[in-house]
Amino acid sequence: MRALDELTDVEDPAWPLFLEEVARAGAPVEVLPGDPGAGRATLWQLQVSARSNLGGLALNCGGLLVDGGWLRVFGSPAPGAAHGVPGLAAVNAMPADAGPAWRPGAGLVVAHDVLGGVFAVNGGDPGAAGRPGGPGEMIYFAPDALGWLALGAGHSAWLTWILAGGLRDFYQGLRWDGWQAETAALDGHRGLSFHPPLWSAEAREDLAATSRRAVPMAELLGVARDACRQLDGGDPGFLGVV
Repeated sequence: MRALDELTDVEDPAWPLFLEEVARAGAPVEVLPGDPGAGRATLWQLQVSARSNLGGLALNCGGLLVDGGWLRVFGSPAPGAAHGVPGLAAVNAMPADAGPAWRPGAGLVVAHDVLGGVFAVNGGDPGAAGRPGGPGEMIYFAPDALGWLALGAGHSAWLTWILAGGLRDFYQGLRWDGWQAETAALDGHRGLSFHPPLWSAEAREDLAATSRRAVPMAELLGVARDACRQLDGGDPGFLGVV
């Protein structure tokens, strides 16, 4: 493993340029305060440098809340932070003591949305893990389709797309009148459960007519994974620990 100072002490860190992108963002973005110790530990375990946006997020902030918390991009928050957004290390079940034995496996989970959708960076062999796209490509677990979608971009390009307002089109048909207020009422450990579920014909026909309630994200992700197994016999695999 590379030493921590090799990862942090770089001449061209990504973080200052990323903050400039945030300042010009076409979507509301809140940068959450981070924990320096947790940031350094996460960076060392990931073995990515501060030259990358992934490393910059892990090292310098507690995560991002996009569109009022609709999307939670993970960083390294302080323990017990009021916003409740978990850290990149916790979501990916990184060990307490960094070491070479841990790898993200099928992929690194980098964000959740309030619907139970999961954004991840593919691992080195997506095909073996039953996932689309190439190594290092961003993919999305869609709770309305109960499957993974390849996004055709890496992590940095994905962040740029989010900041440019790409979520508006991406979630077309999955937002309803009043979604902003329902999203704002959630903390980072909770999402929205729909009845009938998002993947049902009823929800696809009239999303606004569904009933919604706040539930723990762990419950939301577990229900989605169970539905995949029961309906098509497939398993989407790891969706994050929350």
